[in-house]
Amino acid sequence: MYPVRKVVSMSQEPFEKIVNQTAKKGNVLETARIAGIMAAKKTSDLIPMCHPLNITHVAVDFFPDKAKNSIRIQAAVRAVDQTGVEMEAMTAVSVAGLTLYDMCKSYDRTMTISDICLLEKSGGKSGLFVRNAGE
Repeated sequence: MYPVRKVVSMSQEPFEKIVNQTAKKGNVLETARIAGIMAAKKTSDLIPMCHPLNITHVAVDFFPDKAKNSIRIQAAVRAVDQTGVEMEAMTAVSVAGLTLYDMCKSYDRTMTISDICLLEKSGGKSGLFVRNAGE
């Protein structure tokens, strides 16, 4: 499994509409979750030189932070192939974040999508990688 995170920061209005499920376009987080899962499966179509993989699991989760009016998006991907799936996880959080923006841009065009990073990776030629907690 290869967890990856991303943060979407916004003003209070879209944040509250997202967490209270009152956005006019519908349930933002569930739509973004589906978009992230679909994106992970299509990574090889989007990123040159990425091979199609036999993905066995994709999870996209959201962690709202009311104090910062932000939502941390985290994705984890697993595959049976002998290569890493960090690109699939990064694609998942990227597209989930873009979906949040798209569904809420009428409330706040200053939203910021940031902090995409790999949290952990195991297997493959490079072995285990775990990001330090402060990074």
